[in-house]
Amino acid sequence: MTDLATRPAPLLLSRAAPALLGYAAVRALGLVALAVWSAARDKSAHTLLSARWDSLWYVRVADLGYGYEVRLPNGDVHSNLAFFPLLPWLERAVSAVTSLSYADAGLVVSTLASLTAAWGIFAVADHVYAEKKARSAALEGRWWETGGRVGVCAVLVWAVLPVGIVQSMAYSESLFTALAAWALYAVLTGRWVAAGTLAAFAGLTRPVGLAVVAAVWVAALAPSFVRDRRVPEPNGAPAWRRALGMLLAPVGAAGYVLWVGHRTGKGPLGYLDVQAGWRNGFDGGYAFARFVADKFTSFPSALAGVGLVVGVGLVVWLYVVGVRQGQPLPLLVYTGVVVALALCASSYFGSKPRLLMPAFPLLLPLARALATPRTTRSASALGAVAVASALYGAFWLNGSGPP
Repeated sequence: MTDLATRPAPLLLSRAAPALLGYAAVRALGLVALAVWSAARDKSAHTLLSARWDSLWYVRVADLGYGYEVRLPNGDVHSNLAFFPLLPWLERAVSAVTSLSYADAGLVVSTLASLTAAWGIFAVADHVYAEKKARSAALEGRWWETGGRVGVCAVLVWAVLPVGIVQSMAYSESLFTALAAWALYAVLTGRWVAAGTLAAFAGLTRPVGLAVVAAVWVAALAPSFVRDRRVPEPNGAPAWRRALGMLLAPVGAAGYVLWVGHRTGKGPLGYLDVQAGWRNGFDGGYAFARFVADKFTSFPSALAGVGLVVGVGLVVWLYVVGVRQGQPLPLLVYTGVVVALALCASSYFGSKPRLLMPAFPLLLPLARALATPRTTRSASALGAVAVASALYGAFWLNGSGPP
């Protein structure tokens, strides 16, 4: 009998079909809300999605390569070297094949990547929550009797996040989440070379690719030292495959960072100088804590401060619940690094919800809870949140927008 971990791609895709259809519906709702809201304000929804904020920087990399920078009156230097290259490379490739503009090519990449990310999230949740006694039911297509229902809910919860509209923008979050989710699935199923390769590509997408590298390394090394049900077994894979996966995983991030250091003439730490020009850094959360504390100096802003405290508390609580529910160690390591880099960075504070988006394992406890009631009850709850998320996304992009 075929094992759940070795299912062919067509079977995986057929099991994920309900999740992907639901995801597409949520994203379509968000786009319709954005189009209507933007038209009412005489703005272009297309421009908001493809040619604003970070999207412009990715387009410039695709069009002009690296070397473009903006010098601000206060002396800060915003260099496009801060943006990792995989998304611009893909924009250039799609543009060359289709003759689309780089901005529109970015939307194509983001759309396909978001669907791939949704599929990967389903695959991870399905694998984690599928019980051994239900394997035969899974192979016969009765996905609701296994982790399939949790997988569908996980994908829909990810889709209805308040900042979910970013999944439809020419940003790198969807691309990174797709690579991270499938890298984690490869780790959980013992496909070490694939895991290392996907981790390398994730490292070419965003600095937080380090989280995927950490997950691969922990998964490869931990079974040699501990025996814990949260650590996936190596599935009989030869040691050289695990070693090769570990070697491949950091190639993308390390390669780009070293190249930037060489390009700037500042050695291995050159990328940190580039980020410093954007006022980005890692201070252990000190700047963010001060930002939250400052909100309590007046009554109106104190409400926002309470919201921030509740939001951070919710993130920590979901992580603790994941630990208690026995999530596999690679997922916990990956999520922990993503959360730490997001909350403890001194960058623009409004970006933190967006930076937390790839931490999808945080949503698995919520998905598990939604998978237990009747389908109509879960569908009603998710539908209501989807509408609220669509309206918020339209309001957000027509206002301050994603930093």
